[in-house]
Amino acid sequence: MSPPKLSNRTGVQIPIGPLLIKIMSLSVGIVGLPNVGKSTLFNALTRSKQANVANYPFCTIDPNVGVVEVPDSHLAKLAEVSKSKKIIPTIIEFVDIAGLVAGASRGEGLGNKFLSHIREVDAIVQVVRAFSDTNIINVQGKVDPKSDAEIVNVELALADLATTQKRIESLKSDVKNPALKEASKQLEVYEKIYTALEQGKPVRSLNLSDDEKAIIRDLNLLTTKPVLYVLNTDENKNAEVPIMEDDAEQIEISAKLESDLADLSENEAREYLKTLGIQETGLDKLIKASYKLLGLITFLTSGEPETRAWTVRQGTKAREAAGVIHTDFIKGFIKADVIGWQDFVSLGGWPHLKESGRMRLEGKEYIVQDGDVIYFHVST
Repeated sequence: MSPPKLSNRTGVQIPIGPLLIKIMSLSVGIVGLPNVGKSTLFNALTRSKQANVANYPFCTIDPNVGVVEVPDSHLAKLAEVSKSKKIIPTIIEFVDIAGLVAGASRGEGLGNKFLSHIREVDAIVQVVRAFSDTNIINVQGKVDPKSDAEIVNVELALADLATTQKRIESLKSDVKNPALKEASKQLEVYEKIYTALEQGKPVRSLNLSDDEKAIIRDLNLLTTKPVLYVLNTDENKNAEVPIMEDDAEQIEISAKLESDLADLSENEAREYLKTLGIQETGLDKLIKASYKLLGLITFLTSGEPETRAWTVRQGTKAREAAGVIHTDFIKGFIKADVIGWQDFVSLGGWPHLKESGRMRLEGKEYIVQDGDVIYFHVST
């Protein structure tokens, strides 16, 4: 007898049995000078005391890692329509990395250890100090967020310069070997990058082609990583903040306020925010901005067993998105029923969508959009 089918449109039509779930593992590193509030922010994000917080440099040595749910108001609305038994949000990983000091690229402070930890993350949240609490030691001696950021950025660029120079020296020898036909092109790319770094430009600011990106990928250069600046302000912000970097996102958060909110229940925190006239916590803004920084979007599946958010990169096609749920779905993909989450909710869920004419039948080349509710048809 053939195995029973999942019947409540959880997003796929497959035999019931163990599923191999493929989780996209992407992480964001929280970096900055000592005592700018990185660990306080990390603890608030993870609602824990996992990261040591102390009033001296290098209280964080080994990185702390926390997995955080991505806020998504769509899920509760979908679950209500589908009468789902459970809701499963998507997640993002944050890494609290030890404070950097001037000279890190030469081994000062935690030096190479610090830089190696940054190489392992996919994107960077750089926290800079914009709060005025004189009880917290300021390694700079003054509140100057722009200067804080420049110290970190210079050290990352210097590390990349040293790495690039080594590769250039190696390629200059390779160019002399006729058998290494790609060496000249590679050398040209690395010299272009070296020149930009010398001029103080991060590699991410260059308009590199896909081929050029492929050439430098193995070096995992620090300044290729996308950056989000977080200005850690006073609870009652009373000063203007500067633009940290052209074409880079930045947000303002009071890590102290977020830490206080993390100690409250969800209802208490919501009421407290109302008294402050704040609609959204700084942490929710940070999580959403970090998700966007990684170039990620969410598609959704919804049925009686569960409503769930799934993570894919922008530009992912339907067949590859199906493979995030189960790797076998890539090979077995047939088609996908797709509808925007707003229409899904307003029309009352799967039973009413065919008659509405709003649901689309898409093939394997369809590019998944943020907020799509999808039901995959696959062969087994």
